[in-house]
This record gives sequence, structure tokens and C-alpha cells, in this order.
Amino acid sequence: MASDIKRRHEDWKSGTLTKALANMPERPERTVTASSRPVETLYLPDQLRDKAACQAYLERVGFPGEYPFTRGVQPTMYRSRFWTMRQYAGFATAEETNRRYRFLLEQGQTGLSVAFDLPTQIGYDSDHPLAAGEVGKVGVAIDPLADMEILFDAIPLDKVSTSMTINAPAAVLLAMYVAVGSKQGVAPEKLTGTIQNDVLKEYVARGTYIFPPGPSLRLVTNIFAYASEYLPRFNAISVSGYHIREAGSTAGQEIGFTLADGIEYVNAAVQAGLDVDQFAPRVAFFFGAMTDVLEEVAKFRAARRLWARIMKERFGAKSPRSCMLRFHTQTCGFTLTAQQVDNNVVRVALQALAGVLGGTQSLHTNSRDEALALPTEEAVQLALRTQQIIAHESGVAHTVDPLAGSYYVEKLTDAIEAEAETYIKKIDEMGGMVQAIEQHYPQSEIERSAYRYQQEIERGERIIVGVNRYASEETIQPETLTIGEEATRRQIERLNKTRAQRDSVAVSRALDALEAAARGDENLMPLILPAVQMYASVGEICDRLRAVFGEYEESAI
Repeated sequence: MASDIKRRHEDWKSGTLTKALANMPERPERTVTASSRPVETLYLPDQLRDKAACQAYLERVGFPGEYPFTRGVQPTMYRSRFWTMRQYAGFATAEETNRRYRFLLEQGQTGLSVAFDLPTQIGYDSDHPLAAGEVGKVGVAIDPLADMEILFDAIPLDKVSTSMTINAPAAVLLAMYVAVGSKQGVAPEKLTGTIQNDVLKEYVARGTYIFPPGPSLRLVTNIFAYASEYLPRFNAISVSGYHIREAGSTAGQEIGFTLADGIEYVNAAVQAGLDVDQFAPRVAFFFGAMTDVLEEVAKFRAARRLWARIMKERFGAKSPRSCMLRFHTQTCGFTLTAQQVDNNVVRVALQALAGVLGGTQSLHTNSRDEALALPTEEAVQLALRTQQIIAHESGVAHTVDPLAGSYYVEKLTDAIEAEAETYIKKIDEMGGMVQAIEQHYPQSEIERSAYRYQQEIERGERIIVGVNRYASEETIQPETLTIGEEATRRQIERLNKTRAQRDSVAVSRALDALEAAARGDENLMPLILPAVQMYASVGEICDRLRAVFGEYEESAI
């Protein structure tokens, strides 16, 4: 009966909520509406009279900060602290990107998010033949530690949380981050942030892989073990559904395939001898937010509930923190249009709203000009202001999970969870995500979904404003950011200078030790760290690992 919910509510207030408020009190300005009407932390159903309905509510929806975390991973959510506001940024050289970071921090950004260029993402230095034409174009170029030192110059790493979108060479960039912290006098245990470190989705949806799945999973679990011992405040992985959604998946596919990737990583870590409650609390997730606001809210709620059950029932996690799905959200770049670029401001605002209503812990808002080029300073400032307006003016952060109890949202939450579970079951039957990838299963499902979506647009069944409806003849485009070849020249000059000045004998010794260790089964992070400290480059380290692990080549389907 409803009395059961009221009794559990009182227990939640006296226990979970009271403990949370002792650590972080609610902000008074977030407890009233614009008309000074009081807003409660949490709202509950008051019309449930059927005992089965009450029991279903308690088991499937429950209370924020408690299993199954459908209503959020924190008891007060944004009433005490807003989500981390990040703007994904990186271009040209470390100097230019450092200036952008410092500008964003001055504008009120609360966390950094590093975009690396394609050569860095696939483990090549800027002077490699395959890097030609790509240096600094879609992110910042990082070769030796000297670049990383410039990237974070005058940015105190003990005060700023940093997310790094890097996967195949994640261990190398994480080691560089630790080394920069050390040079700043910041101990590893004080560093906060996230390393993406999710290589499985590269095979599924993105393509910036280097090594085959086996060695790649070894590197992932090496980071898990190292982070659990030395980086207690740093997320060892960000399991990424964003790129799966960008490739054309449905909401259910995004959740199903992402959590299946997460299952594969947890399995690999457990098989490597790690205790699930030792590393699982630092496993984070990363999802996209589309413009269909209510479906996205339901997706986030379903993901939390499903992951909590997976961790508790499949892996036997005992710590509630191991069952929490904490996630970063990025508004979906593929929804932005080159036509009528100002429309993108509205799309991004709706997508960001979906992330907040869905309970995200961190948010990046795309800029209006990203369908044309990397964002300008003006455009990225507007994207950040979008988050700040939602936080301070919309009122949606004043109560926890404000759409809970909506007939539509609860039904959608159940439906998306069921669809995702079906995909996970299918992947389990195939032997896990690696086997499913090798059989091209998730790739094929995403391709079919993307094809159907595009056909709907071309037939006019799905309206994209300014593209297939309400188009205009206006061709005026905003000024865009251009990355010239001068950036490449400067980057290669610094790389050559570093190579000339470093201790080449010490570098060779460090690389030899790393290669020898790679032929065995020991954790490679303690071998990568001294190599980067000797100013061995990303390309040099990855080449030594290529020599042992080989390179992955996708089979033709």
C-alpha cells in the first residue's frame, strides 16, 4: 500500500538523505521556484493503493542514491551540486588548446575534456607519414610529454577534473597526465577525472583501434589495476555509448551494446584477478543525448537500473557504489546541420535538457558551428552558456528526477530496458561482446538502424528543420575556425627538439623494458610511466607494443 512507500521514504530521509546532506548541504536558491514556491527534494506517488503497484514502485523506481538507482545516483542530485560542465576541446598544438582551456575555465566551465587528433588516437607521432594532413585537425596533437606539459600549463591539476577521450593508447596518455601532475607537485591520489579507455566501441562504431581485442583488453585491465591502487579519484574507464548512437543506433541499442561492453570489461578484470568492488566504483559511462527529450530521459533511467542489476546479480557486487551507473553526456553532433546553423542552438539546448532531466553527472554541449568546422571561441562560449542557463534559470535541477511517475516516461523506461536486455542476452549467447564484434553483430544492427533513419529523412517521414522541411535559400555561413599547416610545422619542430635534447640511452632502455614486459603478462602501466618521463613519444611507445601485439584488421563482411 501507499503506507509502505511512505515508510520507506521516512527511512530514506533519516538515513541516505541525512548522510548526504551532512557532506553537501542543499543550496537554498535551488529549493524554491521563480515565484518563491517551496520545492521538495523528492516527489512520490500518492495515488497508489494496490499493494502490487507499490511493491513494483519500490523495486523498480525506488529512491535516489539507493539501489536500483533509477531516480539517480545521488540523494539530492543537483540541489547540492550541479553536474560538471565540460566543453570538449582540442585543436592544433598544445599552446592553442591551452589558451582555449583557460578561456573556458574563465567562463565558468568546471571540468576539462581533451580532444586528441587522429594521429594521437591511433598511436602515431606527428611526423609519421600516415599523420600527414591530420595533425591537430580534429583535436590536439600530443607526441612526447613536453606537449602534455604545455597543454596543462598554469592549470592546477589538483583543482580541475579532466576527461581524456583516448582509447587504444589510453595507458600512454594517462601516464603522461600522472607525470604532469607529478611535475606540478600533485600526487596521483589527488588527480580527478576520467580516461575513456573503451576500445571495444572502436571496433563497433568508431575505428580508432590499434591492437587486437585480446591485448587491448589487457591494457584496459592494466589501467583498472593501476588506478585502483594509485588513482582512487580517477575513473579508469568511460564505457561509451555516445559513438554507438552517433553511428546510428536506437536508444535501446545504445544501452544494450554499451552495457554489453561494460560486462566484457568487468569480466576481463575479474578474470585478471581483480575484486569487483575494488575497481567497479571507478567505472563510468558516456552517452549521447538526442533531441527526443522524453525518450532520452527514459534511456538514462533504464541504463541506471539495468546496470545496477547486472552488477549485483551477475557479478555479486556488494558495495552500492559498484552498482551506480555514473555517466557523462554529450549532445549528439550528428544531429547538427550545416543548413541554418542557428537552429543547432535550439537542438543542443533540448539535448542538454534531456541529459539534465535524465540525471547526468557531467555534460558537454556541442557548438552551433560544429557541422562546419571545429567551434570558434564565440560558439563554444554560447554552448557553455546553454548549460549555465539550464542550471540556474530553468528550475529543472530543483528536484530529483522530476519526470518520475509520468505514465509515458515510466513506460518508455521499461521498454528501453527490455530492448537493451534482449541485446545483452543475444550477445551472451554468442559468447560475449568480443565474439559478437567478430561476427559483426552489433555493427550490422547499428547499420540497419542508421539506414532506416536516413531513409525516413529522405522520404520526408522524419522532419529535419531547415533540411527537408522549412529550407531557405540563404547561404550565409558563420566564420569558422581553420587549422593551417603552420601548426603541423611547429608541432614537428618541437618533437624533433625534444628528441635531440632527451637522454636517448635512457629512452631506449625504458622502451626495451616495456617491450620485454609486453611479451609477458605483467601490468604495463609501471613500465609506460618511466618511458613517458624519459620523453619517449606516443608513437615510439605504441610501435613497441605493435611489435608484440600486432595490429587489428577488421574482417570483410
